[in-house]
Amino acid sequence: MTEKVVLCNDCQHCPAVEVGEDSVRIGEEGNLVVLTRAEWNILVDKVKAGELKALP
Repeated sequence: MTEKVVLCNDCQHCPAVEVGEDSVRIGEEGNLVVLTRAEWNILVDKVKAGELKALP
């Protein structure tokens, strides 16, 4: 099972977040980061805790 969230609603060519069984892929071809599920959960926890915020 894969869940995909495109970061730009205008097209399918923009960076995306793809959640798979064993990993989370963020970005696009040539500019991609792959996180384990544990690493993704740490990132989510940091956002929820306010450690990571939107940039101005």
